[in-house]
Amino acid sequence: MKIMQRARLIDQGGISSTQEWQKIEKDVIDAIGTIEWPKGSGSFTLNPQRKGNGVVPIKEAFILHLESKHWMKEYRLAAIGTGKIDAACKTNRGLFGVEWETGNISSSHRAVNKMALALLEGVIIGGVLILPTREMYNYLTDRIGNFPELQPYFPLWQALKTSIPQGLLEIIAIEHDSTDPAIPLIRKGTDGRALV
Repeated sequence: MKIMQRARLIDQGGISSTQEWQKIEKDVIDAIGTIEWPKGSGSFTLNPQRKGNGVVPIKEAFILHLESKHWMKEYRLAAIGTGKIDAACKTNRGLFGVEWETGNISSSHRAVNKMALALLEGVIIGGVLILPTREMYNYLTDRIGNFPELQPYFPLWQALKTSIPQGLLEIIAIEHDSTDPAIPLIRKGTDGRALV
């Protein structure tokens, strides 16, 4: 799987130059890169059937890799009452969170808003949302949130930087390496371990 775009919406207080962020960034990028389909292929190939592939197993494979790097799965942001984030990592600078989009575009907005609020309240020091490109979107569960649909709202979150003395918020667009109609579909609800 490959990264196609990265949008850093907030980068205040030099967080992006810290060793802590370098470790978080490496963990996230490595986790994206380790996701493969079919298993053992060394790359991520999708069957190009429109709306044909499940998304939850892809997220589960990503989270499994982060857990191997001592991230905490389904971390509750109790201080702000917005529910859990998909994974979190404690560092000397503070908590970093990551969300992997498996819902519709409204879910993408909630994910970014959750991390933005947590930044405003000092609950996390950084957050990353990962979601598909428009090209990948075509082959996944119907109406999955995607980078181009979220992009018009970036200025809204960027405007928050004046209220955040220290913090980082980034959105990453991911995409399959290739397509092949002979590749099995990723079943909806397939065990994520099958993709690692």
